Amino acid sequence: MPLAPDEAYYWVWSKALAPGYLDHPPMVALWIRAGTTLLGDGALGVRLLAPLSAALGSVLLFRAAEDLVPGRNAGAIAAGLLNATLLFGVGAVTMTPDTPILFFWTATLFALARLTRTADGRWWLLAGAAAGCALASKYTAALLGIAIPVWLAATPNLRPWLRRWHLWAAAALAGTIFLPVVLWNADHDWISFAKQGGRTGAFDPSRAVQFLGELIGGQIALATPIIALLCAAGMLAAVRNWRDPAWTLLAALTAVPAVVFLQHALGDRVQANWPAILYPGAAIAAAGLTGRWRRLIAPGMALGLALTFLAWTQASIAPLALPMRLDPTLLRQGGWDSLATTLDATARRDGATYIASDNYSHAALLARLLPPDLPVYGLEPRWSLFALPDARHLIAGQSGLLVRSARRDDVPDEADWSTIDRLGLLDRARNGMTAETFRLYRVVGRDGATPIAIMPRPNAR
Repeated sequence: MPLAPDEAYYWVWSKALAPGYLDHPPMVALWIRAGTTLLGDGALGVRLLAPLSAALGSVLLFRAAEDLVPGRNAGAIAAGLLNATLLFGVGAVTMTPDTPILFFWTATLFALARLTRTADGRWWLLAGAAAGCALASKYTAALLGIAIPVWLAATPNLRPWLRRWHLWAAAALAGTIFLPVVLWNADHDWISFAKQGGRTGAFDPSRAVQFLGELIGGQIALATPIIALLCAAGMLAAVRNWRDPAWTLLAALTAVPAVVFLQHALGDRVQANWPAILYPGAAIAAAGLTGRWRRLIAPGMALGLALTFLAWTQASIAPLALPMRLDPTLLRQGGWDSLATTLDATARRDGATYIASDNYSHAALLARLLPPDLPVYGLEPRWSLFALPDARHLIAGQSGLLVRSARRDDVPDEADWSTIDRLGLLDRARNGMTAETFRLYRVVGRDGATPIAIMPRPNAR
């Protein structure tokens, strides 16, 4: 499958490694750097650790389910259900921050399940390391810091751990792993914490029903309908069995994040992928169901795997000409190659010496698709946070092309360019279906106030 713009943006992170970034902690960049070091800057190198972590994560989930719900074939069922969701099935071949956090969240769950089964305090250390790595993947892992204390407080025979060194050593280990992200934020005016933390606490009753509907509908789509029903029933069963340490763990790792996301939806939109951290625990809880619920397991897996296969096929070779409302792969991945070809031809015809974009992910993807002799620049304040060369002094007086999504209703800032002339519109389309329209401008650069980063280019292999 072609890389999506966000994947290309995270690939740029891997070319400018840092302890933190505006949007997320650095784990996804480290994973991409590892993959591209081994296999180069192609899509396989960028995504290499995604299927490997999905495979290992499935093994860990299998073991955790066997520990928490023994005697019900829960391991195979939980792993099968999780792999049959669109979120996990498609996520297993894409690279975003959700990829590492799902793995490390599952690893944390595995360690706590082993602790529950064996009462061996050394499993706290693995849980702490995995939780720290989850925090270094995505900030939503902070919910582990709520869910685990809830689990301990709700389970009387686990409270003695509060007086033992293992738990506190695990917390210290998690904090040490996350510390570089904290220090990076401290050096950058807490910009990443402020960006993500600023999304909490909103309340907008006029749109709460809409946001809640989008949240629930998104989960039904990403989990696929039957598996979503099984996971919801499993979560309810976990809450009802709160006196059992194993089920209480599942309840804490699913219900606590669910409550947080539901609260957030009362005031703002919850992106469909954010609740991904619920899925491992919910899959185990669903695998622990008994009675008539188990009749839905096989059909749920079959439907989920079929939908995942269709999504893979459409994203890879697009055999169907579907409108964007029916084909989310069109929005993310469709038509970028042809757009790049058109931009290259236009630049060479008009004597433009560079391509610029003021959308960070568009600039990153175009840098991978355009010929290496045509520089690509990203124009946006966020680039000042990256260790990338600044191009402002290079483009002063030089003619180039600025490409901007027509979804934006503003105009280019005249302070960033000596001259701006609108050329027309370009469509990004696949199979005759338009995914996005862009406005194209001929610009002459100047050494302005907005950072203009030189986008890295793929290394030839």
